[in-house]
Amino acid sequence: MIHTSPRLPENATFSAKIDAGDYWLHRIEAGQTLRIIDCEGNQAADTLFFNADDLSERYSMSDTIMGQKNVFLSTGSVLRSNEGKAMLTIVADTCGRHDTLGGACSTESNTVRYSLERRHMHACRDSWMLAIAENPHYGLSKKDITHNLNFFMNVPVTAEGGLTFADGLSAAGKYIEMTAEMNILVLISNCPQLNNPCSGYNPTPIDVIIWS
Repeated sequence: MIHTSPRLPENATFSAKIDAGDYWLHRIEAGQTLRIIDCEGNQAADTLFFNADDLSERYSMSDTIMGQKNVFLSTGSVLRSNEGKAMLTIVADTCGRHDTLGGACSTESNTVRYSLERRHMHACRDSWMLAIAENPHYGLSKKDITHNLNFFMNVPVTAEGGLTFADGLSAAGKYIEMTAEMNILVLISNCPQLNNPCSGYNPTPIDVIIWS
């Protein structure tokens, strides 16, 4: 559901730009609001959420879908953990649809979906592994890379129950905004995928803004 936000960027307490293919790893306190902005349009932001105080609790695709009885995410969706608890609530969304089924690109999926020659094209899972290696103080490891969300990504479900990658519904300046219901650790890979339409075959930057 399309719903704009009353929050103004000039009142934010934090902002950053994430270039295509880069990662962003950051702690957000309960009650803070995070906005992710699709700067140039049709860009996928592959995102993992963790309970910052207990990393064994993390975003769960199945609990979220079961709780809201909808496979797509937008305003009003409550993002739930593997313990069934509310982690974040989407409070504004100017795109209207976000994916939690398609997963993240990897060197393995590049090989299976496209060709062996494309195996080593940069992938979101590589970005997450780099984030973990460069930030050991957060305590994350490879086993923590599980369910993720793909903000701004369009993955229609076919009548037979399959998934297809389609052109995005987003555009330059579209955003999604979430309020944290607990202390959250956010790990974003700004998708570098060149082989399908999830980033418009031309990965571009995203912005992140936080309000206290």
